[in-house]
Parts: sequence; C-alpha cells; structure tokens
Amino acid sequence: MAALSRKNIKLGIIDYAASNLRSVEKAFTHLGADVIVSSKSEELDKVDALIFPGQGSNDSAMQALDKASLVQPIVDFVKNDRPFLGICMGLQLLMQSSEEGIEPCFGLFDGSVKKFSGKMKVPHMGWNQVLPTRKHQVFNNLPIEPYFYFVHSYYADPLDKNLVLATTDYGNKFASAISYGNLVAVQFHPEKSGSIGLEFYRNFLQFVKVNV
Repeated sequence: MAALSRKNIKLGIIDYAASNLRSVEKAFTHLGADVIVSSKSEELDKVDALIFPGQGSNDSAMQALDKASLVQPIVDFVKNDRPFLGICMGLQLLMQSSEEGIEPCFGLFDGSVKKFSGKMKVPHMGWNQVLPTRKHQVFNNLPIEPYFYFVHSYYADPLDKNLVLATTDYGNKFASAISYGNLVAVQFHPEKSGSIGLEFYRNFLQFVKVNV
C-alpha cells in the first residue's frame, strides 16, 4: 500500500536505549512519516506525535528516562492531550507503580503493573489474539479479533476499566491496549507483527493526521 499522501507526519521516538527503537523507526519511515529518534526534550516537543517504545525492566527504563530529564516532558506531552503511542514498556510505565521494581512509574493513570501468575510461562512470547472492547481508528481495516506479537512478563492493570481498548487472555484477561483522548498504548509489538502491525501503525498515523 502507498505511504501517506499528505505532508508527512512528524514523529518523535523517545531514545532511552530500548531494544526495539530502530525497528519501530523503520516501520514508520516505510509508511512515509518523518521520524526523529531523540533523547532531547526540546526536539521531541516539536513533533506531531510522540512514540514511546521499549522492552526492558521498569527500574532501568525509569532511571534512564530520569537521567535524560525526559520524565516530566513526557508527562506534560500526554497531559496536553497531544498524540501519543506507547508500546510495551510505553504502556506499563503510564501506571503508578510496578511489581517489577521499586521506581515509581509516570503515574498518569491510576493502576499498577503486575506479573503473570506463577502457573503461566513467562515471558508471554509469541502471537496472541487481541479483542477490541470498543471502536477506535487504530483498529480500522484489521480483522475483528486480530493476532499480534507479544514479549512481556508483566502487564498493566488500570483501575479505570473505561481506559481499556482491547484485552488478551494469557492465564487471565489483561489490558493489551488502552486509550484516552489522543493517547493510545499497547502491550503488543506492531513492529513484530507483520502486515497487521504495519496496518496498525498506518492507522495511528491517520489518527494523528485527524488530531493535529
């Protein structure tokens, strides 16, 4: 499919040494977005939408973000209802706290990050079904209950269940996507999910186009 036809959307990918930054950058560049990868808040503040990807641990991520003086700029970006996409850790860190470590998370939403029960093999790795709980542009033109690729041992558990955009079952049902205003955050990895994931990213770009 063709790339975006309008003036390119400018995306900022938060650089805090997360392992999947370049694959996310490559996917959005392929779709025609103008992408910068940066750890400088003044550069990230100039973009149309912010992308917060990442795999890793709660404490190492928060410490890296704090060292780069990025925590408050990210919080402000979201509170100002600017388009934002969180991926994996980018969903979990929106909560208040995590069972994975002692560092507080962003605290943008009431709730915590929990570990899967001991009876389940962790990490939860591989393809699993995502069940949307309501309509949203990011799921346009996708199968009704699409499969995406997951790699994680913890999951976000927001107190406000109205935030939940989709759920997935792995021993228990958990929030695999949330949304609020111009924020979307997902536990799965679209960049690892083939054509379905690429279409998800395309939908996010269209979502940004409407909301900037």
